[in-house]
Amino acid sequence: MASGRTSRTSRGPLAYRPEPGSIPTQPGVYRFRDAKGRVVYVGKAKSLRARLSSYFQDIANLHPRTATMVTTAASVEWTVVATEVEALQLEYSWIKEFDPRFNVKYRDDKSYPWLAVTTGEEFPRVMVGRGAKRKGTRYFGPYSHAWAIRETVDVLLRVFPMRSCSAGVFKRSQQIGRPCLLGYIDKCAAPCVGKVTAEEHRAIVDDFCDFIGGRSKPFMTRIRKEMMAASEAQEYERAARLRDDLGAMERALEKQAVVLGDGADADVIAFAEDPLEVAVQIFYVRGGRIRGQRGWVADRVEEGGTPELVENFLLQMHAGESGDAIPREVLVPALPPETETLEQLLSELRGARVGIRVPQRGDKKALQETVARNALQALGLHKTKRASDLTTRNRALEEIAEALDLEEAPLRIECFDVSNLQGTEVVASMVVFEDGLSRKSEYRRFVIRAVDGQNDVASMHEVITRRFKRLLDEQSNSLEQQTDSGPMLVDPETGRPRKFAYAPGLVVVDGGPPQVAAAQRALTELGIDDVPVCGLAKRLEEVWLPSEQDPVILPRSSEGLYLLQRVRDEAHRFAINHHRGRRSKSMVESALDDVPGLGEVRRKTLLKHFGSLRKLRLAEVDEIAQVPGIGPRTAAAIKEAVAPDPGQDAPVSVNTATGEILEDGA
Repeated sequence: MASGRTSRTSRGPLAYRPEPGSIPTQPGVYRFRDAKGRVVYVGKAKSLRARLSSYFQDIANLHPRTATMVTTAASVEWTVVATEVEALQLEYSWIKEFDPRFNVKYRDDKSYPWLAVTTGEEFPRVMVGRGAKRKGTRYFGPYSHAWAIRETVDVLLRVFPMRSCSAGVFKRSQQIGRPCLLGYIDKCAAPCVGKVTAEEHRAIVDDFCDFIGGRSKPFMTRIRKEMMAASEAQEYERAARLRDDLGAMERALEKQAVVLGDGADADVIAFAEDPLEVAVQIFYVRGGRIRGQRGWVADRVEEGGTPELVENFLLQMHAGESGDAIPREVLVPALPPETETLEQLLSELRGARVGIRVPQRGDKKALQETVARNALQALGLHKTKRASDLTTRNRALEEIAEALDLEEAPLRIECFDVSNLQGTEVVASMVVFEDGLSRKSEYRRFVIRAVDGQNDVASMHEVITRRFKRLLDEQSNSLEQQTDSGPMLVDPETGRPRKFAYAPGLVVVDGGPPQVAAAQRALTELGIDDVPVCGLAKRLEEVWLPSEQDPVILPRSSEGLYLLQRVRDEAHRFAINHHRGRRSKSMVESALDDVPGLGEVRRKTLLKHFGSLRKLRLAEVDEIAQVPGIGPRTAAAIKEAVAPDPGQDAPVSVNTATGEILEDGA
C-alpha cells in the first residue's frame, strides 16, 4: 500500500493539481482536504490517475457539486491498494472515520428498534434496543415498532425459555438463590440458579436465534411430531403443552407476512430522488417473510445517478457486517457501477455467495414496487414536515432575501413555467407561495396565443406581460374605488381579494438567463421597476438574476434553495397537468375532424363523456351510440376514425420525475 499527496498555497484547484505522471494508475482511494486539513471528500477508483485527472479540468465543465468540492479543497492525497475490493473496504473505513461533508450520508428518518441477543455473554440475554450495534451481540430486524417485538418475544419465551432479565436482576437472583417471576412461570430456564447449565442454556439461545432468523419449519415439524407421539403415548399434559408451544410459534409467524414463496433471504431496496435529496427504503426479507423495514433520507452532495446511490448505500449499510446479517440476495432498482466487486466484498463478509440484481418480474418485482412507493411517501412526508415548520420557512425567506439582495423577505412568491410538446399546445402556469406555503386558490393557467412554435423565451415574455398588465388594470380599478383607508384591493361585490391586485415580492421563472431576461424585459416595458425577478435552472439548481454574468450559488443545504426548488417544481407540475388536459382534448378533436356529420357541439359532447382519446378508443360502438346526439352509423364512423393504425403502438410518454406512464403520450 503506497501513498501520495499534493497541496496548495493559493486559491483554486489548479494550484494543488498533482504533477503530470505523479499519480499512479493502480486502484486506490483518495481524500480531498480543505485548508484546515479536514477531509471533505473520499472516493475510490480503478485507476487513480484517470479518476483524479477528471477533477482538474475547467470548472465550467464540472458538475456544480463537484465544482464546489474541488474549490473548497486545498489538497489531495491517495493510497494505492492491491484490489478493487480493498479499495471499497478502505473507502468505507475513511468515510466512517472522517465523516466528509461532500459524501452522501444516509440518516434515519426515525429510530428503529432491533431485537438483540448478547451471544458474547456466558448466559446470553434477549432484549429490544436501539442505536449503534455492539460487538458480541447478534441483531435481528430492525422492526417498525418496539411493542411488536416485545409481544413476539413474550410469546416465544414459552417455547424458548432463555434469559431476558438485566444484569442486575440476574446477579441478584444468583445471590439469593431464587429465580425471578419469569423463572416461576416457565418463561425462563433460570440459569441464574442452576436449573440449566450454560451449555443447555446456549442450546436454547441457538434454537431461538435460528427460529427468529427464518429457520422456523424444522422446529414446528419437530414439535408437531413430539406432540403426536405424546398423544399416542397418552401423555396428554405434555401433548397439550407442545400444542400450546406450536400455537405460540404460529402466532409469532402470523405477524410476519409471507411475500416471497421461495423462502428467499433478501434485502429489497428502492429510492425516491429529487435534485436535492434522496430517500431510501429497505425491506428485510428472511425465509420469505418481511422481518423488518427501515428508511433513510440524505442530502445529494455527490455527483452521480441511481447506480452510484445504490453503491454508496450498500457500502454504508453492509460494510462492517458479517454472517447472516448480510442476505444471500440484494434486490436494487439499478445495478451499481462495480457490481462484481461489490458482490465479492459482500460475499467475503457473509462467508457465502451474495448476489446483487434488479428484479424483472414476479413477486420480487412487485415487492420492490411496494418498497419504492414507501420511499416516495417517506420523501414526501420529509418534505412536508420541513415545509410546515414556521421557523424553517422564515429562515428560507430570509436566506432568499439575503442571497438576492432584496430589501425585505419575499412574503409572496410567484413562479411561472411554460410547457409545450414540439411547439404545440403551448401553455404556462403561475403558482403562488405566501409565507413559504402554497396558495392554490391563487394559481392561474395561461394559453399562449401570440407565439408560434417552440419558443420558451417568447412564451415567458407573453405570460409575464399578461399577468402584470392585469395587475396594473386591477390597481387602476382599485384607485378609482379608493376609500379613506386606501385603494380597494377587495372586490366590493364578492368581498374577495381581486385576482391580480397583489404585487409579488419575487417573481421566479423556470429557466436560465434567457427566460430571466424575457421576464425582466416584460416588466420594464410595462413600467414596473419594483418587482425583483430571478430564474432557477433545473439541471444545475443555479439562481440567475437579470443582467448578471454569473449565477447566485446557494448552499445545497440552504432552506432558501429548498423553497425555491419547491416553488419551481410546483409550477412545473401545474403546467404539465394543464398541458396534458389540453393535448388530450385536441387529440380527440383532431381525430374526429374527418367524421362526416360530426360538428363542434357533438365533438365536445364526446370529449366530455369519455374524457380522453384513450377511453374513446376502448369504448365499443354501442357505448359510443349511447352518447346524446350520436346514432349507430355515426358511432361506427367514430370508432373507425379513432382506431390506431394497424401494427403501430399508441404513443407512450413517461414522466421522468415520477416514472409515471402518461396516457396517450400526454
